[in-house]
Amino acid sequence: QVQVVESGGGLVQPGGSLRLSCAASGGIFSIYHMGWYRQAPGKQRELVAVINSGGSTNYADSVKGRFTISRDNAKNTVYLQMNSLKPEDTAVYYCNAIDGKDSSLSAWGQGTQVTVSS
Repeated sequence: QVQVVESGGGLVQPGGSLRLSCAASGGIFSIYHMGWYRQAPGKQRELVAVINSGGSTNYADSVKGRFTISRDNAKNTVYLQMNSLKPEDTAVYYCNAIDGKDSSLSAWGQGTQVTVSS
């Protein structure tokens, strides 16, 4: 069963950048569909960006043009490059992995806090 661990969160000023990483283990990373989600205080968890096993990507409208999701199958890692950060991007960011051959197999990370504030 795959496990994922996020890293790279922190405090950044508006307009700044951060790169989140999600390291996977315990499965065949290349067949997993990977995604980043976020949850702000008092709000539901929402999709930020996804990248499937073939490398196709999709983004929430709120982050298009600012965030980039990518994957390195050799390192079993997915990244989220976040540029032009805004205070409304403040949230706990979670990594999700879904087995491309059996969607019932899924894993969530523990989350990493991103705070955008001056």
